Amino acid sequence: MWTSRWTRPGIVLGFALGGFFDGILLHQILQWHHLLSLVPGIGDLRLQVLWDGWFHALMYVIAAAGLCGLWRAQRRGAALPGRQLSGALLVGFGLWHMTDGILSHWLLGIHRIRLDSPNPLAWDLLFFIGAGIMPALAGWLMIRGGGAPRLPAPAALAVLTILTGGMAAWTLRAPPDRPFTTVVFRPGASSQQVMAALVAQDARLVWSDTAGGVIVVDVAPADRWGFYARGALLVSGSGVPAGCIDWSRA
Repeated sequence: MWTSRWTRPGIVLGFALGGFFDGILLHQILQWHHLLSLVPGIGDLRLQVLWDGWFHALMYVIAAAGLCGLWRAQRRGAALPGRQLSGALLVGFGLWHMTDGILSHWLLGIHRIRLDSPNPLAWDLLFFIGAGIMPALAGWLMIRGGGAPRLPAPAALAVLTILTGGMAAWTLRAPPDRPFTTVVFRPGASSQQVMAALVAQDARLVWSDTAGGVIVVDVAPADRWGFYARGALLVSGSGVPAGCIDWSRA
């Protein structure tokens, strides 16, 4: 059951999808916390946004490893049990949220689910149970059940690849109600360099931190990537609202 060619890479991919779900929903759409919101000495918004970017980059690597494992199993001719693969994805999804809850929320204390809540533990437990234990348990029961109809492996894996790529792409785009772009410049970038980049990319400044290292701009999507050639460390599709900025200084 757990030694199937599909199970382990399915769990790995599910783990990455759990990370994407966390980053997209909580970091970008709801904007309840950054990865390192509660780490002392990392109040600089430049570092907060940059580490969110590195977190997503890690999820890309883990997702790629899971997808490669699944495609390798398909090339070896292993039949694809739909229920077992779905269960493996749910186990991985739940494992991410349990790992994040235990490690990030309670042992390391680098962030909580809702930093603005008077009872952050309640939100931590809600996600630990609802997005962690319950999906993992449901996935485990699905894997144990077995006997599921077989799926056409290439078609199923193509759908999974498109789904994963779509979630990865979402981390680079702006939500519909936030059409701005966040740009994190390398340490030491002068205000003249930042202004020159704005002019070169035909961007309108919306917000800037006090040091000028992190800016939010209104720029055409096709022009945002040009900031990388002008000293940017990270260019994100998601604007940073005031509430998130305030918590990044905590």
